[in-house]
Amino acid sequence: MQVERIQPLWHEERDDSEPLGHEERDDSQPLGDEERDDSEPLGDEERDGPDGDVELAVIGLGYVGLPLAREASAVGLRVLGLDRDPRVVRGLNAGRSHVDDVSDEDVRRMRDAGFTATTDEACLARAQTVVICVPTPLGDDGGPDLGAVVSAARAVAGRLRRGRLVVLESTTYPGTTEEVVRPLLEESGLRAGEDFALAFSPERIDPGNTRHGLRETPKVVGGCTPSCALRAVTFYGKFVDMVVQAKGTREAEMAKLLENTYRHVNIALVNELAVISRELRVDVWDAIRCAATKPFGFQAFRPSPGVGGHCIPIDPNYLSYKVRSSLGYEFRFVELAQEINRRMPEYVVRRAQDLLNSAGRPLHGSRVLLLGVTYKPDVADVRETPAAPVARLLREREAEIAFHDPHVRQWSADGRPVPRVGDLTAALREHDLTILLQDHSAYDLPALADEARLLFDTRGRIFRPGVEVL
Repeated sequence: MQVERIQPLWHEERDDSEPLGHEERDDSQPLGDEERDDSEPLGDEERDGPDGDVELAVIGLGYVGLPLAREASAVGLRVLGLDRDPRVVRGLNAGRSHVDDVSDEDVRRMRDAGFTATTDEACLARAQTVVICVPTPLGDDGGPDLGAVVSAARAVAGRLRRGRLVVLESTTYPGTTEEVVRPLLEESGLRAGEDFALAFSPERIDPGNTRHGLRETPKVVGGCTPSCALRAVTFYGKFVDMVVQAKGTREAEMAKLLENTYRHVNIALVNELAVISRELRVDVWDAIRCAATKPFGFQAFRPSPGVGGHCIPIDPNYLSYKVRSSLGYEFRFVELAQEINRRMPEYVVRRAQDLLNSAGRPLHGSRVLLLGVTYKPDVADVRETPAAPVARLLREREAEIAFHDPHVRQWSADGRPVPRVGDLTAALREHDLTILLQDHSAYDLPALADEARLLFDTRGRIFRPGVEVL
């Protein structure tokens, strides 16, 4: 395996060994003692294993942690996985995956290579490297809820040994590794950069992407010190094709937020453009098609019913929170983008009402079918999906809603179940309006247009007479 290491583009090396301050989506959950179920502890022969006999322990076996464990196992590393959910642990140890991008066969190969999942934090004492892949959802204050990160760091600190490497992959604001994780780990009496290595490496998992998996996607790594960075680069270089070394942990943390804020802002731009283009009688889709022919200086983004998933609608809030809490002013660009994207479901419902009215029907009492309720195509993930606020708003206007999605069997919006249709063709004919919210590859788009009474395409996939396009 060829590994390319990109050197940082600066002249001097900064030592981030001293913190710069004192401040403090669905991968796993906090490892709090009051909620952890240790029903699947390691067997005695594994619990009694010598310190350092396992190359890697992954904390959090969700859509980030499990692919990491898979790739490490594939190159011969001995891997243990720690998760607080006993159902996840039992499933993995039985050879069953709960993650779209990891198959049951992948899990069986991992087991054959020595992988074991557990709820027992004692396994951390055995690992040469520990990677933290736990969720950082938004808290009530609009900033990241670091409860799972804090719990994981404390679990590691209680079992930390000299010479070990600890890496945080959970998305958060710049400074978290130095200001939150490091002090917790150093409660062990060991010092980062001296006794153990500490680094941050942002997860870049794109669920459903078969072309750019963990191995093929360049891995950004920032260490608390140059020696910490070197340890992390060497570790990831064992199973990732390219490792990109950042200047420090803060730069690596900021890189992740920059990536997702860039997408968030540009999606908001094109969504706003879609709204005003309709008022100006401009075909925004044709304008985008033409602009995309420019071979430099332009990247095409396309209108949508909103943003979804754990990253795009959530991560920019971390940066906005950090700017507000540390600098005392608003990050207006990000907050405006959030406002625009949040109101797109309302715009979709308004357009749906106009379409029904033009056909002589009120939205009140109409039967509306929602096609595709996941946040992206060809996955089963419904986190932060814009379909949820669309469904809620339709219900508020007393429409009768149902959904169809080839990847989702049961779905609720605002805590209320939405009926799922089985026979799609019959449902298209029976419902007054069909709204295409997600363009799964399983959908026969021309057939949708042929069978639906009225069709509203929010993804710009069906351009033919009689189809309303966002």
